Amino acid sequence: MSESRPSGPTLSERADELERRLSDELDRVLPIRSPLYVSGDVDPRESAMTPPLAPGQRVNMGADPRLPRMPDKPALLDFFELRMGPATHLLQSATHALRAGCDEKIVLACLLHDISVAMFVRGDHGYWGAALLEPYVAEEVSWAIRAHQVLRFFPDPDYGYAYPDLYVQMFGADFRVEPYVERAYEKIRKHKWYEIARLITVNDIYSFDPTMPVSLDPFRDVVARNFRQPEEGLGWDDSPASHMWRTINWPTRFI
Repeated sequence: MSESRPSGPTLSERADELERRLSDELDRVLPIRSPLYVSGDVDPRESAMTPPLAPGQRVNMGADPRLPRMPDKPALLDFFELRMGPATHLLQSATHALRAGCDEKIVLACLLHDISVAMFVRGDHGYWGAALLEPYVAEEVSWAIRAHQVLRFFPDPDYGYAYPDLYVQMFGADFRVEPYVERAYEKIRKHKWYEIARLITVNDIYSFDPTMPVSLDPFRDVVARNFRQPEEGLGWDDSPASHMWRTINWPTRFI
């Protein structure tokens, strides 16, 4: 007795159909990467502002079809799940802060301290991360996220924080910070919120533990209590940071 074939397309057939539809969409709509994202790989002076288009093709002016579609009113954790690289580092840092009994604002700051590295811009990531978050978190949280970028280069024995061996490995033993970092440090160490920023560096993880299980679940309530989620969704609420959330949502929009 022969086995009957399951009704409907197989998983492989569905995958092939999805790939075909995606290819058709890319033939019709051309995603564009901003000069910042390719500068260094190519000389920006040699890049065309308007790329050549095939007949019938147009540039992308919305969501990139290659990425998972965001909800119409995206929340912070949607960006974690749909636009962020592996968040192991952030989750491990926040887990350390949680286990150490830190205040929820410090736990949130640890969870978000490298948000820009994980899904936006690496250089000056503390400044970019603070700008993303300022409309939605307590002032001391965004201040501490900005300041941690500077403090991680400066040891503080009173908090048990030493210059990371990882930085010697990555930057070289002769690396010295730029003068603007030195100037910022002198101001930060005298600030009333110094401890919050310093605790980010204390709970930061400078070598990953692959055996440490992490999850967003322990932090969902922390985020709910301490992150002012806009009703319209991040990117659509007309805050001073909305344009950055839209850029992360639609990273290959032409203009």
